[in-house]
Amino acid sequence: MSTSSFTLRYFNTAGLAETIRLLLTAANVDWTEEHPEWPAEKSNQPFGRLPVLIQKSDDGEADFVISESVTIERYLARTYGFLPADPRKAALQEQIRDRLTDIILAFYMQRVASDDKKKELVTKFEDLLKKQVEVSSQALRENGNNGHFFGGELTYVDIATYAFFKYLVVSVKDMQESVSELAKASLTPELHKLISVIESDPLLAAQVDKTEKLVSVLSA
Repeated sequence: MSTSSFTLRYFNTAGLAETIRLLLTAANVDWTEEHPEWPAEKSNQPFGRLPVLIQKSDDGEADFVISESVTIERYLARTYGFLPADPRKAALQEQIRDRLTDIILAFYMQRVASDDKKKELVTKFEDLLKKQVEVSSQALRENGNNGHFFGGELTYVDIATYAFFKYLVVSVKDMQESVSELAKASLTPELHKLISVIESDPLLAAQVDKTEKLVSVLSA
């Protein structure tokens, strides 16, 4: 049996790495995290970016290194069974995950927009978020509102969606409180159920319990 282990390199913040942390935790593998000095160690990363995932072989030597957050997520999700082997079933999860990336990009674009573009880009962000909430809530309802998008077990898109909303509600608050409040207000009963199920899943407890639970933030 393989005793492969992992090292995740990222900043000491949720950012682009929280879904990765949750996947590593759910997979019950041996993993640690490094916080490189930045930008001093920028040139030591494969693409000069973080996150980076290093997989070590049984003897402790690094034998596989990848970068880019969503690439890392999908590698872990496929390797440890959080994405189905059937490409069509996997694509149904991946399309939802890719929309989350679009929304995060739209959030940052409206943050740095010039005054003449600000309103347009804020509206774009809000429209993308609204549509994501609608589509996600419908998918959760169609699956029986059991806190999962597909079936009755934890999947990649469950984890990614949870990490996304926790980021918008909690991490974004200090950057742009109005967006945090918008995300909080947009959560439907179906998404509240998903958040509750994720935060009570024993597979994820080691990571979820490191910070205040989103359920507590939403009920405050």
